[in-house]
Amino acid sequence: MFLKTSRRLVFLAFGAMTALATSAQAQPTSIVMASTTSTEQSGLFSHLLPEFTKATGIVIKVVALGTGQALDMARRGDADVVFVHDLAAEEKFLAEGFGVRRFDVMYNDFVVLGPQNDPAKIAGKDVLGGLKKIAATGSAFVSRGDKSGTHAAELRYWGMGGMVGRDSFGAGYKECGCGMGQALSMAAAVDMYVLSDRGTWLNFKNRRNLKILVEGDTKLFNQYGVMAVNPAKHPYAKVREAQVFVDWVVSPAGQAVIAAYKIGGEQLFFPNAK
Repeated sequence: MFLKTSRRLVFLAFGAMTALATSAQAQPTSIVMASTTSTEQSGLFSHLLPEFTKATGIVIKVVALGTGQALDMARRGDADVVFVHDLAAEEKFLAEGFGVRRFDVMYNDFVVLGPQNDPAKIAGKDVLGGLKKIAATGSAFVSRGDKSGTHAAELRYWGMGGMVGRDSFGAGYKECGCGMGQALSMAAAVDMYVLSDRGTWLNFKNRRNLKILVEGDTKLFNQYGVMAVNPAKHPYAKVREAQVFVDWVVSPAGQAVIAAYKIGGEQLFFPNAK
């Protein structure tokens, strides 16, 4: 009786261990990607990442932040790959040894949005001239103020227009310290000007009185890049799986998926991997 009971217990234990091992094997490999809010809020990742998982079996868990925060997350070793849009910050990340290699993936552009009556009269193609008018008239402008790629671009445009420091941006300048979607909601709610990437704007639903006023300036070009995190800095980074994503997103297959993402027939991002 004792032997039968012992054998039964051993059999049950072996069965439980086998079931656990099988379950573990069945779990898909996953990696963490620190990325910009624009890639998430534009809806691109909902379109792109399922196709990557279908092709490779690797699941990507996205943490959407401003570019500066996304890069800091990777510096801490809390991400395996970064997908961002601030070339100067990306090159600094590489120079510090945190990234393996940077690749261009795609581009879109920034636009300046504002109320339809355009109180500062900025409508046109001149982003620097438009910002100067906003500052001169003290018109309401909401900045993300979150060290994102969009925030970095906005500060760059102010500086190119000869305005450095928030005191020179006009009496109506406000920082929200928030993502692109929240900044758009604020601008729409109280008739403010705002700089946005076009992709998030096209996917934004609650536009109210907000419209594109400045677009088409070559300075508004917005490039996105991708990098795997360097295992020399963070040995536990899943560099092999991260590189699988990098290689796929710059491949003809990944580039075609990006090009196919449209809203209302309008393409949001334009692949340009070299």
